[in-house]
Amino acid sequence: MPKRRIPGLYLKEGIWQIDKYYKYFNGRRLRQSTGYGEADLDKAQAFLMREMENARKAVEDGVRPVHTFKQAATKYLQENTHKASIGIDAWHLEWLVSFIGDLPLSQVHNDTLRPFIQARRKAGVKKKSINNGLQVVRRILNLAARSWRHNLANGQSMTWLETSPLITMLKVNDAAKPYPLSWQEQTELFRCLHRDLADMCLFMVNTGTRQQEICQLEWQWEVPIPELETSVFLVPAWVWRDDEQEPDGVVKNREDRLVVLNRTAQAVIECRRGIHEENVFSYRGKPIINMNNTAWQSAWRKTELPVCNEFLRGVHNLKHTFGRRLEGADVPYHLRQVLLGHKTKDVTEHYSAVQIKRLLDAANSILDNPHDSPTVALVKSRGIRKQRN
Repeated sequence: MPKRRIPGLYLKEGIWQIDKYYKYFNGRRLRQSTGYGEADLDKAQAFLMREMENARKAVEDGVRPVHTFKQAATKYLQENTHKASIGIDAWHLEWLVSFIGDLPLSQVHNDTLRPFIQARRKAGVKKKSINNGLQVVRRILNLAARSWRHNLANGQSMTWLETSPLITMLKVNDAAKPYPLSWQEQTELFRCLHRDLADMCLFMVNTGTRQQEICQLEWQWEVPIPELETSVFLVPAWVWRDDEQEPDGVVKNREDRLVVLNRTAQAVIECRRGIHEENVFSYRGKPIINMNNTAWQSAWRKTELPVCNEFLRGVHNLKHTFGRRLEGADVPYHLRQVLLGHKTKDVTEHYSAVQIKRLLDAANSILDNPHDSPTVALVKSRGIRKQRN
């Protein structure tokens, strides 16, 4: 005999969903997922019954409804789909839910989080990464205690959590520090790289761009500046790709990024013309999606640079190198912020030729160094290459 199902439960894409009217649901229908699959009808029914009992107790007895961490995590993800780092948050939450997902929010604290921390540390995960997950927990608990409210049938409301506990972060001492390169180290390192990757690295160390911005750099984003006989790149914050329902984020801070080209960066661009129709940087006709690859790591080892930074910082050390050189050339802080693509109050679309010239002079100031001649020679020796696709 088939098992009788509580009215208000139905299957959608293999998951039991709730669509039920109950007098204690503030006069509204409760519509949400139970999170349980088709084979877990008993658990889905128990979930619905708990929701009904919680609503009744809240109205009749003034008892705060019980919400699990898994419910709170689901609500957090649904409300923050616009967040640039929501994918990373979801990754952390997947791990966290496996440890504390069924716990009521009132039972999520340092002690109950300890098994999660111990397991991640045993798996070799760095403290900084674990702290990123704990910060998501802290954010969810704060929202549950301050913003998220359960509306009661009597017209009143209660927050999901009475108070948010203190979540203690781990003391981080294993994070890699940036390793800016000397001119000699740069020359030796770039000579160990194949031609296409060396172009990308030389471009990064002279523009302060991030790996993602370089890998996705397109010719259509180049903007000529006739007054200065040069060009810049205006990298959009978001790009719609073919057959995708959501845009890809290109710039980390989600603002359009102005990339100013000093003499060396401009020379790299001229060397890349005609190689690929759409992408500035490519390898054998296809875009390079990752600069911190085995070729980079092999070159880093061969140059005998600190190995700990190779894997934790990778090519991002080149961006730090550019920033350090700007600082050494006494470039003002606000100009360094723009050149490095940090979030500022400036609107890149409104930059004039005069403003760009100031940025260009600042970017070129790091080249007024006799040690730079080997890398300049490296670019010039390659010449201008033709289409290979």
